[in-house]
Amino acid sequence: MTAMAHTQGMESALTVGQVSESLGVTVRTLHHYDQIGLLRPSGRTPAGYRLYTEADLERLQHVVVYRRLGFPLEEIAALLDAEGEELVGHLRRQRAAVMARLEEMHGLVEAIDNALEREMTGTPASREDLKEIFGDGFNDDYQAEAEQRWGDTDRWKQSQERGARRTKAEWEEIKVEADAINADFIAALEAGEPADGERAMDIAERHRLGVERHYDCPHDFHRNLADMYLADPRFTAYFEDQRTGLAQYVRDAIHANADRA
Repeated sequence: MTAMAHTQGMESALTVGQVSESLGVTVRTLHHYDQIGLLRPSGRTPAGYRLYTEADLERLQHVVVYRRLGFPLEEIAALLDAEGEELVGHLRRQRAAVMARLEEMHGLVEAIDNALEREMTGTPASREDLKEIFGDGFNDDYQAEAEQRWGDTDRWKQSQERGARRTKAEWEEIKVEADAINADFIAALEAGEPADGERAMDIAERHRLGVERHYDCPHDFHRNLADMYLADPRFTAYFEDQRTGLAQYVRDAIHANADRA
């Protein structure tokens, strides 16, 4: 009976390709989840291919939701494997994280609404606007240091001229774009994508094009910029605070993209 029930359960199981297509998770990511023990398929075909049962798919759906909320894989694994009071504690912490995220998003919506108002008049963004958008990322001391180091360069002049004409809504768009690029770098790193692989290099190219919104950034200059992410502790901390190993990964992906070009 047990063997028959197991066989019947496997008849409705899905292959890696079917799971990837139905839930929008790449095959490489599924293999990575299997390797780290986050989601191991319950069955195998006679040829050795992975098979995912309904219970496996339910666990994967939880993983997908938590990843979209920005939870690290280690924390997701602890949450899904917890039981009893430990599970309650995990859920409470995750609820608090989600509520904080919601408050952040509400604040962003309010900022965008204010930007839309200003956009109708074409008013350039003020320093207060930039501080509201970028938070600690906009610092008067950093601005003064940057001007002292690069104030006599063409790229600094380009950056200042373009920035002076940019509205708050345009700065909002730049911030959203930069956050999306960082999130994609993190996702690629956690999925085990090599820094010199197509996915990471494509993200690096988007990063370069984002820099070009401020000033000319050919691939050789982009390579030098990437080196500064490791040479300057402040840049390194910016990436490492988001994900351990991210600074090196971004630097290597940018170098690989420059080599490709």
